[in-house]
Amino acid sequence: MFEKFSRSVKKTDTNIHYLNAEGLENPVSQMESKKQIEDTRLVEWLELKSILHEALLDRLNLSVIEKVEPDVLRREVASVVSQTLSEKSNPLDAADFKKVVDELLDEILGFGPLEPLLADPTINDILVNGHRTVYVERFGILERVSVRFRDEKHLLRVIDKIVSRMGRRVDESQPWVDARLEDGSRVNAIIRPCAIDGPSISIRKFAASPLTMKKLVENGALNEGAASFLRALVNARQNILIAGGTGSGKTTLLNAMSSFIDRHERVVTIEDAAELQLQQEHIVRLETRPPSPSGTGAVLQRDLVRNALRMRPDRIIVGEVRGAETFDMLQAMNTGHDGSMTTIHANSARDALGRVEQMVTMMGVEFPVSAIRAQIASGLQFVVHVSRLADGSRKVMSISEITGMEGQVVTMQDIFVFQKKGRSESGEVLGHFVPTGIRPQCFDQLRDAGIDLDPAIFRNQEV
Repeated sequence: MFEKFSRSVKKTDTNIHYLNAEGLENPVSQMESKKQIEDTRLVEWLELKSILHEALLDRLNLSVIEKVEPDVLRREVASVVSQTLSEKSNPLDAADFKKVVDELLDEILGFGPLEPLLADPTINDILVNGHRTVYVERFGILERVSVRFRDEKHLLRVIDKIVSRMGRRVDESQPWVDARLEDGSRVNAIIRPCAIDGPSISIRKFAASPLTMKKLVENGALNEGAASFLRALVNARQNILIAGGTGSGKTTLLNAMSSFIDRHERVVTIEDAAELQLQQEHIVRLETRPPSPSGTGAVLQRDLVRNALRMRPDRIIVGEVRGAETFDMLQAMNTGHDGSMTTIHANSARDALGRVEQMVTMMGVEFPVSAIRAQIASGLQFVVHVSRLADGSRKVMSISEITGMEGQVVTMQDIFVFQKKGRSESGEVLGHFVPTGIRPQCFDQLRDAGIDLDPAIFRNQEV
């Protein structure tokens, strides 16, 4: 049995073909061989880049490099590369020469191997798990890419370059850091000893142009009726909580909904890391500040929410509530700042209310549960739940109206829901977004606000 699957090797040009006992090519072995060849070539390529990078450090004045015109810098780098390669008797063809020059420019001016990934508009997230392994998310699906760093020192150098531009640091005394790239992309980096297998980077890319509600409808995130309803809620200054898991599209939906805010209104946004891309002219953007190395000077979201109340806002938008600032946000919603919106991590609309209640208790003040729930019921009018499904698609799963209190329970009713209908052969989640047949309590309020909304959008045709 073993002899039947024994392999012999024949070599043709640079391709290695593995044959089984019958003389037929073994596709599994071919794949293994191809990967080994690719890994060897990648290691050789990284070693060559390391040699060329050292040569650049010796011959170029990197302290003034950013002041040099791009074309001039490219010629200088190309000249050093050409001279070094001739000294090493290691010629490259035109394509590889251009590639190595491009990658060296990325090392000098940018973030090395990450630059092509940051420039790829189809990538939403970049996840570096140690210097050898990099994953990206495209269209909701994670996939491993061939990008890698030369060694752990190389990865640490890139991390330091990212955080130092933001005036931050990461070392053994503070082994993790949150930062923001110049384009707004959010970065989290963590190093040893907390990162057992080596430094890790997570980058949530900042979209150059945010998705509009029209685009979300075209992508199947929700239907026209639900989109019209959300627009009406924003125009009528309803307070809205957007709930969902990590990467479910909460901020994307908040950006899309914010485009419906009247341009004459004054909007104050509050975020841990600036991600919102509101299109209005009259916006004040506030961002938290971490403590200094000495542990002082931190500015929390709660500080900014309370300060925003003194800035004469028409609406307050908090990128995400995570702690005691939730109480201040509820207070704002209950004291005349209608039309405010925020997001929260939760697995359903009902769970979102439980999370809000839990966060209010993080203040450390003993409030009766009934009082907290009364604040929630009067301050919030709608909860929109979004989710990333198994096939990577992002959907609005429900739009739920908070209708008041029954005893000590906050009551809700679903106005629109996404109904799953199984999976296709290709793995796509099947389903459609439908109204539940319930007309919202706020319908008359929308009409009184001058919003013309067709009652037919709430009619469930399947009933």
